[in-house]
Amino acid sequence: MKAIRRLTVRPVLPDPLRPLSDLARNLRWSWHPETRDLFQSVDPDCWTASGRDPVRLLGTVPPARLAELAEDRRFLRRLTAVADDLDHYMSGDRWYQAQSGRLPAAVAYFSPEFGITAALPQYSGGLGILAGDHLKAASDLGVPLVGVGLLYRHGYFRQSLSRDGWQQEHYPVLDPHELPLAPLKETDGTPAHVALALPGGRELRARVWLAQVGRVPLLLLDSDVEENDPGERGVTDRLYGGGSEHRLLQEMLLGIGGVRAVRTYCRLTGHAAPEVFHTNEGHAGFLGLERIAELCDEGLEFGAALEAVRAGTVFTTHTPVPAGIDRFDRELVGRHFGPDSELPRIDVERVLRLGMETYPGGEPNLFNMAVMGLRLAQRANGVSLLHGGVGRGMFAGLWPGFDAEEVPITSVTNGVHAPTWVAPEVFRLGARQIGVQRAEDALAVGGSDRWDSVADIPDQDIWELRRTLRAQLVEEVRERLRASWRQRGAGTAELGWIDDALDPDVLTIGFARRVPSYKRLTLMLRDRDRLMELLLHPERPIQIVVAGKAHPADDGGKRLVQELVRFADDPRVRHRIVFLPDYGMAMAQKLYPGCDIWLNNPLRPLEACGTSGMKAALNGCLNLSVLDGWWDEWYQPDFGWAIPTADGAGTDPDRRDAIEANALYDLLEQRITPRFYERGASGLPDRWLEMVRRTLSLLGPKVLAGRMVREYVERLYAPAAEAHRAMDPDSARGLAEWKARVRAAWPGVSVDHVETSAATAAAELGATLALRVRVRVRLGDLAPEDVEVQAVSGRVDSEDRITDAAKVPLKPVGGPDLEGRWVYEGPLALDRTGPFGYTVRVLPAHRLLASGVETGLVAVPSGDLVEAAGLLMR
Repeated sequence: MKAIRRLTVRPVLPDPLRPLSDLARNLRWSWHPETRDLFQSVDPDCWTASGRDPVRLLGTVPPARLAELAEDRRFLRRLTAVADDLDHYMSGDRWYQAQSGRLPAAVAYFSPEFGITAALPQYSGGLGILAGDHLKAASDLGVPLVGVGLLYRHGYFRQSLSRDGWQQEHYPVLDPHELPLAPLKETDGTPAHVALALPGGRELRARVWLAQVGRVPLLLLDSDVEENDPGERGVTDRLYGGGSEHRLLQEMLLGIGGVRAVRTYCRLTGHAAPEVFHTNEGHAGFLGLERIAELCDEGLEFGAALEAVRAGTVFTTHTPVPAGIDRFDRELVGRHFGPDSELPRIDVERVLRLGMETYPGGEPNLFNMAVMGLRLAQRANGVSLLHGGVGRGMFAGLWPGFDAEEVPITSVTNGVHAPTWVAPEVFRLGARQIGVQRAEDALAVGGSDRWDSVADIPDQDIWELRRTLRAQLVEEVRERLRASWRQRGAGTAELGWIDDALDPDVLTIGFARRVPSYKRLTLMLRDRDRLMELLLHPERPIQIVVAGKAHPADDGGKRLVQELVRFADDPRVRHRIVFLPDYGMAMAQKLYPGCDIWLNNPLRPLEACGTSGMKAALNGCLNLSVLDGWWDEWYQPDFGWAIPTADGAGTDPDRRDAIEANALYDLLEQRITPRFYERGASGLPDRWLEMVRRTLSLLGPKVLAGRMVREYVERLYAPAAEAHRAMDPDSARGLAEWKARVRAAWPGVSVDHVETSAATAAAELGATLALRVRVRVRLGDLAPEDVEVQAVSGRVDSEDRITDAAKVPLKPVGGPDLEGRWVYEGPLALDRTGPFGYTVRVLPAHRLLASGVETGLVAVPSGDLVEAAGLLMR
């Protein structure tokens, strides 16, 4: 019989054990080994059966065992020590509190998904794991972050395989009362809610749940409440599910409802109001509209409110392809805003203009969430150095007249939260060298460019560690293979081969990620005979562990999974290559440490960052990857291998795959497997171990989420908070009026004449040739204080394009002439030999602009003023 209603019965803990409840409710346990060890000792069998989830554990431990523990002095001493440690962690000063200058009082961080722990399955892939690592690192650093997301009652799907290897999806229902969550409550004890107005007088209400991620509160909005109609109850049903309107409602709830949830949380708890709002991808972009509406209610005009909101907003783009951005039909968005819907005080046309693709190549009837995110944020970034450049090219149309290099999108390369992803065995080896506290600080806070202490670890210890981790992975794989084959309908008699699947002494390669086509799951299958030779080599075999999920609507991705599974099912190789379904955090935490090589072969440059290889590297795993994302930035031969790419514009995709697959096989055959199996005088693979050592000591400090969050604080959050404080109502009005005046007057701005004069008649090699640049410009209705006239110079290529440009402001000389033209002058130092060129331009200038590029306005010399050749120094 099936229950018609589900209830959760919570145990009443004996008084001495009450701290267990607080420890279970703070997700710091997910990255704090001592807390996890404490819960395991409560009841090892229940701990395993509960999926290592403390909340579930406490709901299943027999009362007799709890009574026994309440009398166990040794356990109570451990409990007190762990509880005191959490209290100190929560209240003590950390890195952030030791910084000088006025940092933000609080930062609100919005993301559509958060991967904190397998016990809270609210993530689908890299974006969510990155968001979870961001929160954890902020907690470790003491950054006053407030996370905001949605609570999906079905989470992301669970994956299994049919007998013929086709991906199947399952959506188990999640009960918030069985998760490490607590309802946010009003002062009268009733659940806190936020509400959005919908067309036709309807309303979308959502409850606010609180997950405590160390020091960081994470607010999750849940539309499955009785006050909603069935349609509205399902808004937060699935992550990335449903059609366009469903997704739009999710993103309105995340952005608009999320701001309201933050305001409610701050009101109820006394938490400082955020000075900076960080939008992790465009999904939460509507948060800017809600903040504009708040300021309009306080008396600001829309334009002034827009400037005030932009000043304190940071936008991070994660996608290098337009297809990865949510775009909605203009009419759909228009129907959900305006007088009879949400934000009735704001003109619908103003809302639409923020997201419309009104630039060459754009689709004018589509509302682009990333475009809105960029227009609502004064500061924006990509997630690796390469991706920052890709993003500048993607969105260059928003800043017409500027080279892509000047588009105001910087980059902060992602990092990973080492305490979450480093295997306990790896941590213990490091702690043996430098002590537990220093090892914890090195992983959580970072700040060092090198981990020199790794050099003192004996080769034998590193090799034994690697074999131990590989053996653990082999056991994990066999267990998961048995479960998967039983789901596929196999009987026990068919599964004897699994006892010999993988070998703890064979070079192990890992490949695990989402399965869109550009990540090329099946590139390794390009030449199956050659791959089979590698797998079955009599002296230098390899073995491969593969995992990954295709989006439920992506049949092409599912076919790739099936193709890989069918190859792995071949009795000739199934002991050497396996596909593990239902890739998630719990699997990943075993997979990264147990592999010797982490493989990544996307189509360059379509991988924004790709942090899985970072997690592997922190465990002494070497990377084998296309030079994309973070690997393009930090690759060195000491850390692994780069797969050559054939990404020229004229390369046929099929030929490109063939070339790059062949390069992959060559690397494995000629360089990687010989190095792994080669033994030195000590009987150990000395050259391999030296690469492992260098990966840990030199690459390890770079890939930390602590480094990433410190960069966000110093380069983005602190400047955004300063800009926010400077943007008082009068300043916001003044900036909005100034921008309107400059835009109206800009057609009258022009460069009329450019001339140069050399201070010396000739220059010799190694000397500096000093030029004076003299420019005559028309400013129309603008004054010199409204603009900056610049000389831009640098080396020129064969088409006279300036590269590595230097920009020097020129100064006005005297007043305007009779025709209203102004003369500007300044020096131009060309201190390197070779072809140089220069030009001049006029940009708007205001103290509250983040850069001269911000407005997208520029005036340059007309074609007849441009010299045909650069200046050549001999």
